[in-house]
Order: sequence, then structure tokens, then C-alpha cells
Amino acid sequence: MKCSLGLFLTVALSMLGCSRLLSPGPESRYKEAQRRLDSAKGDESRFYALDGAAKTALDVAKPKQADAYARELLTLADKFKSDWNYGNAIHDGHVVLGRLALLNGDRPGACQHLLDAGDTRGSPQLNSFGPNMTLARDLLNVGERDCVLQYFQKCRRFWEMGQDKLSEWEDAVRHQRTPGFGTNLLY
Repeated sequence: MKCSLGLFLTVALSMLGCSRLLSPGPESRYKEAQRRLDSAKGDESRFYALDGAAKTALDVAKPKQADAYARELLTLADKFKSDWNYGNAIHDGHVVLGRLALLNGDRPGACQHLLDAGDTRGSPQLNSFGPNMTLARDLLNVGERDCVLQYFQKCRRFWEMGQDKLSEWEDAVRHQRTPGFGTNLLY
């Protein structure tokens, strides 16, 4: 059986934990998220598409779009409270709005959005892999340790598989260090 060099490199990099090297860049992810959003028919498919659109708009420095998408996501979430994606929408919508608040110098607003993100009931993804810690990291970088510690406590309610990580991260924050959040910064 023949194996192309490209396939070999893809498998090898993936096995080495370098799959990010293979993933599309922010612009490509943004274009794909926009395509999904543009093709969404009805509130439910828009609800699923807005999460990616909000996050990728922020990643490519389109703050007005990111803000509008995150707010629409949180508004639409009220219609889908029994949906499996509801917890992701609440968490991610507030993380995007918190990151935007921090970019605008509103540290109290960013902290409040982080705490609101922690008020999610969880989801299959959040319960298994845990929450995205980008906003928590950014707040730690500007000295907002108390709200991040409160957020970790809220995460304990839904992220049962992450109790050890949360304890490790709490210890780091209490000792004036920024935790190594690893893959919890990527999604």
C-alpha cells in the first residue's frame, strides 16, 4: 500500500500532538464560520452557527461583529434552554463579551462576564473537556485574581472531570502565578 508524504506528515504531526500546525488559520476559520452563519436557515441553525462566528470574529479583530454575534447568541439561547448546546452558548457568549470588555478597558465588566460564563449549566463539551480559559488568563494578566478564583469555583459544578486541574490552577493563582491552561485556551 502506498502512503503519500502528505498523509504521512499529517498522521505523524497528529500523533506528536502538533495538530494545531495542521488546522486552518484564524482567517480560514472565520470564513468558514461566516459561511455557516450565512447559510443558516431559521433560528435553530443560526443558534448553532453564532458561537463559532462570534469567537472567530474576535480572533480576526472584528470586535463589532463579535459583539453583535455574541449578543444575538445569548438572546437566541433563551429559545433553546433544553438544547444540548445551551450551556456552550451561555459560556461562549459571555467569554466573547468579556474579552471585548477587557479590550475596551472595562475590567469590572470583563470579570462579570467571566462569572456569568461560569453560571452555565454545562454541556457535553464543557462537562468533558472543560471551559475555555482565554478570558480567565487575560484577566489574570491584568491582576484580576479574585474573579478568576470565583470562576474556577463555578466551573466545579459542571466540570467534574476537571476537578484536579481546577485545584492545580487555583493553587497557581493563589501563589501569584498564571496557570498553564494548555488546550483549554484553544476552543
